Amino acid sequence: MNNLNTNTVEQSNIYSFLKTTQRVRVSDGKEISIFNGTSSANYILLLVLPQLGDFDSLEYAWWLNKYQDILNEKRIALRAIAIGNLKSGEKYCQYTGFNPENLFLDETAEIHQQLNLYQGLNWQFPTFNCGQNQWLNLILMCAGIGSKGTLKEVLRGYFGDKKAPSLLQENEIVNIKFLPPIKGSLFNKVGKNYQRPFELATIRLKNMIEVLTNWRTYVPNDNYLTQRGGTFLFNNQGKIIYQHRDEGILGFAENKSNPLAFLP
Repeated sequence: MNNLNTNTVEQSNIYSFLKTTQRVRVSDGKEISIFNGTSSANYILLLVLPQLGDFDSLEYAWWLNKYQDILNEKRIALRAIAIGNLKSGEKYCQYTGFNPENLFLDETAEIHQQLNLYQGLNWQFPTFNCGQNQWLNLILMCAGIGSKGTLKEVLRGYFGDKKAPSLLQENEIVNIKFLPPIKGSLFNKVGKNYQRPFELATIRLKNMIEVLTNWRTYVPNDNYLTQRGGTFLFNNQGKIIYQHRDEGILGFAENKSNPLAFLP
Protein backbone atom coordinates (compact mmCIF):
# COMPACT_ATOMS: atom_id res chain seq x y z
CA MET A 1 0.00 0.00 0.00
CA ASN A 2 1.16 3.52 -0.72
CA ASN A 3 1.60 5.36 2.57
CA LEU A 4 2.13 8.82 1.13
CA ASN A 5 0.84 11.43 3.56
CA THR A 6 -2.31 13.30 2.52
CA ASN A 7 -0.66 16.71 2.64
CA THR A 8 2.12 15.70 0.24
CA VAL A 9 -0.24 14.88 -2.63
CA GLU A 10 -0.25 18.26 -4.32
CA GLN A 11 -2.29 19.10 -7.39
CA SER A 12 0.65 18.68 -9.74
CA ASN A 13 1.56 15.29 -8.27
CA ILE A 14 -1.82 13.54 -8.28
CA TYR A 15 -1.17 11.55 -11.46
CA SER A 16 2.30 10.44 -10.32
CA PHE A 17 0.88 9.39 -6.96
CA LEU A 18 -1.96 7.40 -8.52
CA LYS A 19 0.29 5.79 -11.12
CA THR A 20 2.35 4.18 -8.36
CA THR A 21 -0.65 3.26 -6.21
CA GLN A 22 -1.72 -0.37 -5.96
CA ARG A 23 -5.02 -1.74 -4.72
CA VAL A 24 -6.98 -5.00 -4.86
CA ARG A 25 -8.81 -5.54 -8.16
CA VAL A 26 -12.29 -7.02 -7.87
CA SER A 27 -12.02 -9.31 -10.92
CA ASP A 28 -9.22 -11.47 -9.52
CA GLY A 29 -8.40 -10.26 -5.99
CA LYS A 30 -4.88 -9.24 -7.04
CA GLU A 31 -3.19 -6.12 -5.71
CA ILE A 32 -1.89 -4.29 -8.78
CA SER A 33 -1.46 -0.76 -10.12
CA ILE A 34 -4.82 0.96 -10.52
CA PHE A 35 -3.62 2.34 -13.86
CA ASN A 36 -2.61 -1.09 -15.15
CA GLY A 37 -3.63 -1.50 -18.81
CA THR A 38 -4.19 2.19 -19.52
CA SER A 39 -1.00 3.00 -21.47
CA SER A 40 -2.71 3.03 -24.89
CA ALA A 41 -5.72 5.10 -23.80
CA ASN A 42 -6.30 8.68 -24.89
CA TYR A 43 -7.66 9.55 -21.47
CA ILE A 44 -7.99 7.98 -18.03
CA LEU A 45 -11.21 8.60 -16.13
CA LEU A 46 -10.72 7.82 -12.45
CA LEU A 47 -13.64 7.71 -10.06
CA VAL A 48 -12.84 7.72 -6.37
CA LEU A 49 -16.13 6.43 -5.00
CA PRO A 50 -17.44 6.40 -1.44
CA GLN A 51 -18.91 3.19 0.02
CA LEU A 52 -20.16 0.85 -2.69
CA GLY A 53 -23.61 0.97 -1.10
CA ASP A 54 -23.70 4.76 -1.27
CA PHE A 55 -26.33 6.50 -3.43
CA ASP A 56 -23.55 8.22 -5.39
CA SER A 57 -21.66 5.03 -6.25
CA LEU A 58 -24.77 3.30 -7.59
CA GLU A 59 -26.08 6.29 -9.51
CA TYR A 60 -22.69 7.01 -11.07
CA ALA A 61 -22.55 3.44 -12.41
CA TRP A 62 -25.98 3.91 -13.98
CA TRP A 63 -24.76 6.94 -15.95
CA LEU A 64 -21.56 5.20 -16.99
CA ASN A 65 -23.60 2.39 -18.53
CA LYS A 66 -25.43 5.01 -20.61
CA TYR A 67 -22.11 6.45 -21.81
CA GLN A 68 -20.24 3.19 -22.43
CA ASP A 69 -20.18 3.63 -26.23
CA ILE A 70 -18.74 7.13 -25.90
CA LEU A 71 -16.05 5.92 -23.50
CA ASN A 72 -15.07 3.22 -26.00
CA GLU A 73 -15.20 5.52 -29.01
CA LYS A 74 -12.94 8.14 -27.40
CA ARG A 75 -10.65 5.50 -25.89
CA ILE A 76 -11.24 6.63 -22.33
CA ALA A 77 -9.92 4.07 -19.86
CA LEU A 78 -12.25 3.86 -16.86
CA ARG A 79 -10.96 3.04 -13.40
CA ALA A 80 -12.70 3.29 -10.04
CA ILE A 81 -11.55 2.99 -6.43
CA ALA A 82 -14.21 2.45 -3.79
CA ILE A 83 -14.50 1.73 -0.10
CA GLY A 84 -15.33 -1.93 0.40
CA ASN A 85 -14.06 -5.49 0.24
CA LEU A 86 -14.16 -8.22 -2.40
CA LYS A 87 -17.68 -9.32 -1.50
CA SER A 88 -19.06 -5.78 -1.73
CA GLY A 89 -17.16 -5.19 -4.97
CA GLU A 90 -18.51 -8.36 -6.54
CA LYS A 91 -22.06 -7.54 -5.44
CA TYR A 92 -21.76 -4.00 -6.79
CA CYS A 93 -20.56 -5.20 -10.19
CA GLN A 94 -23.26 -7.85 -10.35
CA TYR A 95 -26.01 -5.31 -9.64
CA THR A 96 -24.75 -2.33 -11.67
CA GLY A 97 -22.96 -4.08 -14.53
CA PHE A 98 -19.72 -2.27 -13.72
CA ASN A 99 -16.70 -4.14 -15.12
CA PRO A 100 -14.90 -5.83 -12.17
CA GLU A 101 -11.59 -5.45 -14.01
CA ASN A 102 -11.92 -1.69 -13.62
CA LEU A 103 -12.91 -1.61 -9.95
CA PHE A 104 -10.35 -1.43 -7.15
CA LEU A 105 -10.89 -1.49 -3.40
CA ASP A 106 -9.66 0.67 -0.54
CA GLU A 107 -11.12 -0.73 2.68
CA THR A 108 -9.96 2.13 4.90
CA ALA A 109 -10.52 5.11 2.56
CA GLU A 110 -6.77 5.78 2.60
CA ILE A 111 -6.67 7.14 -0.95
CA HIS A 112 -9.66 9.38 -0.24
CA GLN A 113 -7.74 10.91 2.64
CA GLN A 114 -4.51 11.19 0.67
CA LEU A 115 -6.36 13.06 -2.07
CA ASN A 116 -7.92 15.27 0.60
CA LEU A 117 -11.48 14.43 -0.41
CA TYR A 118 -14.30 15.62 1.81
CA GLN A 119 -14.75 13.27 4.77
CA GLY A 120 -18.28 14.45 5.37
CA LEU A 121 -19.82 15.68 8.58
CA ASN A 122 -17.64 14.56 11.48
CA TRP A 123 -19.38 15.59 14.68
CA GLN A 124 -18.44 13.52 17.70
CA PHE A 125 -21.21 12.65 20.15
CA PRO A 126 -20.47 11.60 23.75
CA THR A 127 -20.79 7.87 24.52
CA PHE A 128 -21.10 7.03 20.80
CA ASN A 129 -18.51 4.78 19.15
CA CYS A 130 -17.06 5.53 15.71
CA GLY A 131 -19.71 3.61 13.78
CA GLN A 132 -22.57 5.18 15.72
CA ASN A 133 -21.14 8.66 15.17
CA GLN A 134 -20.92 7.91 11.45
CA TRP A 135 -24.57 6.84 11.34
CA LEU A 136 -25.80 9.98 13.06
CA ASN A 137 -23.62 12.19 10.89
CA LEU A 138 -24.92 10.39 7.81
CA ILE A 139 -28.52 11.02 8.83
CA LEU A 140 -27.75 14.70 9.36
CA MET A 141 -26.08 14.89 5.95
CA CYS A 142 -29.15 13.33 4.32
CA ALA A 143 -31.06 16.22 5.88
CA GLY A 144 -28.68 18.66 4.19
CA ILE A 145 -26.45 19.44 7.18
CA GLY A 146 -22.79 19.51 6.16
CA SER A 147 -23.84 18.18 2.75
CA LYS A 148 -23.98 20.89 0.10
CA GLY A 149 -26.81 20.60 -2.41
CA THR A 150 -28.26 17.33 -1.10
CA LEU A 151 -31.79 18.51 -0.38
CA LYS A 152 -32.00 20.31 -3.72
CA GLU A 153 -30.85 17.18 -5.50
CA VAL A 154 -33.36 14.99 -3.64
CA LEU A 155 -36.16 17.33 -4.70
CA ARG A 156 -34.92 17.29 -8.31
CA GLY A 157 -35.46 13.54 -8.27
CA TYR A 158 -39.11 14.02 -7.37
CA PHE A 159 -40.01 17.13 -9.36
CA GLY A 160 -38.03 16.39 -12.51
CA ASP A 161 -35.53 18.42 -14.51
CA LYS A 162 -36.30 20.11 -17.84
CA LYS A 163 -32.55 20.43 -18.51
CA ALA A 164 -31.91 16.69 -18.21
CA PRO A 165 -32.70 13.93 -20.73
CA SER A 166 -35.30 11.23 -20.16
CA LEU A 167 -33.77 8.51 -18.02
CA LEU A 168 -36.01 5.57 -18.92
CA GLN A 169 -37.00 4.38 -22.37
CA GLU A 170 -40.69 3.77 -23.04
CA ASN A 171 -40.32 -0.02 -23.11
CA GLU A 172 -37.80 -0.15 -20.28
CA ILE A 173 -38.92 -2.01 -17.17
CA VAL A 174 -37.77 -1.06 -13.69
CA ASN A 175 -38.01 -4.00 -11.31
CA ILE A 176 -38.01 -2.95 -7.67
CA LYS A 177 -38.18 -5.49 -4.87
CA PHE A 178 -41.59 -5.70 -3.19
CA LEU A 179 -43.22 -3.56 -5.91
CA PRO A 180 -44.89 -4.37 -9.27
CA PRO A 181 -42.77 -3.71 -12.41
CA ILE A 182 -42.72 -0.07 -13.52
CA LYS A 183 -42.66 0.61 -17.27
CA GLY A 184 -40.84 3.67 -18.63
CA SER A 185 -43.90 4.75 -20.59
CA LEU A 186 -45.70 5.40 -17.29
CA PHE A 187 -43.77 8.67 -16.95
CA ASN A 188 -45.08 9.89 -20.33
CA LYS A 189 -48.25 10.88 -18.53
CA VAL A 190 -46.43 14.00 -17.31
CA GLY A 191 -44.26 14.68 -20.36
CA LYS A 192 -41.61 13.48 -22.79
CA ASN A 193 -38.00 14.19 -23.76
CA TYR A 194 -36.84 15.40 -20.36
CA GLN A 195 -36.31 13.98 -16.88
CA ARG A 196 -39.89 13.57 -15.72
CA PRO A 197 -41.15 13.90 -12.13
CA PHE A 198 -40.39 10.79 -10.03
CA GLU A 199 -38.28 9.27 -12.82
CA LEU A 200 -34.95 9.71 -11.01
CA ALA A 201 -36.60 9.07 -7.64
CA THR A 202 -37.72 5.67 -8.96
CA ILE A 203 -34.16 4.72 -9.90
CA ARG A 204 -32.95 5.88 -6.48
CA LEU A 205 -35.66 3.88 -4.73
CA LYS A 206 -34.55 0.76 -6.57
CA ASN A 207 -30.93 1.37 -5.51
CA MET A 208 -31.92 2.07 -1.91
CA ILE A 209 -33.93 -1.14 -1.54
CA GLU A 210 -31.12 -3.14 -3.15
CA VAL A 211 -28.60 -1.81 -0.64
CA LEU A 212 -30.82 -2.02 2.44
CA THR A 213 -31.65 -5.66 1.72
CA ASN A 214 -27.93 -6.45 1.32
CA TRP A 215 -26.51 -3.84 3.69
CA ARG A 216 -23.61 -5.68 5.29
CA THR A 217 -22.45 -6.95 1.92
CA TYR A 218 -22.33 -3.48 0.36
CA VAL A 219 -21.09 -1.74 3.52
CA PRO A 220 -18.81 -4.07 5.52
CA ASN A 221 -17.56 -1.24 7.75
CA ASP A 222 -19.68 1.63 9.09
CA ASN A 223 -16.67 3.78 9.93
CA TYR A 224 -16.59 5.49 6.53
CA LEU A 225 -20.27 6.17 5.85
CA THR A 226 -19.86 9.92 5.40
CA GLN A 227 -16.71 9.85 3.25
CA ARG A 228 -17.26 11.51 -0.13
CA GLY A 229 -15.51 10.85 -3.42
CA GLY A 230 -14.20 12.62 -6.48
CA THR A 231 -13.73 12.44 -10.25
CA PHE A 232 -10.42 12.93 -12.09
CA LEU A 233 -9.90 12.95 -15.87
CA PHE A 234 -6.32 12.75 -17.18
CA ASN A 235 -5.01 13.04 -20.73
CA ASN A 236 -2.35 10.63 -22.03
CA GLN A 237 0.37 12.95 -20.73
CA GLY A 238 -0.86 12.61 -17.16
CA LYS A 239 -2.28 16.12 -16.97
CA ILE A 240 -5.55 16.66 -15.12
CA ILE A 241 -8.03 18.17 -17.57
CA TYR A 242 -11.04 17.88 -15.26
CA GLN A 243 -11.70 17.18 -11.62
CA HIS A 244 -14.66 17.33 -9.29
CA ARG A 245 -14.60 16.83 -5.53
CA ASP A 246 -17.90 15.83 -3.97
CA GLU A 247 -19.22 18.22 -1.31
CA GLY A 248 -22.16 16.17 -0.11
CA ILE A 249 -24.44 13.19 -0.63
CA LEU A 250 -25.69 13.02 -4.25
CA GLY A 251 -22.94 15.49 -5.11
CA PHE A 252 -20.90 13.18 -7.35
CA ALA A 253 -21.42 15.40 -10.40
CA GLU A 254 -20.86 19.08 -11.06
CA ASN A 255 -23.57 19.03 -13.72
CA LYS A 256 -26.44 17.18 -12.05
CA SER A 257 -28.55 17.18 -15.23
CA ASN A 258 -25.80 15.49 -17.24
CA PRO A 259 -23.10 14.08 -14.91
CA LEU A 260 -20.73 13.09 -17.73
CA ALA A 261 -21.01 16.31 -19.72
CA PHE A 262 -17.33 17.02 -18.95
CA LEU A 263 -16.08 14.18 -21.16
CA PRO A 264 -13.97 15.36 -24.12
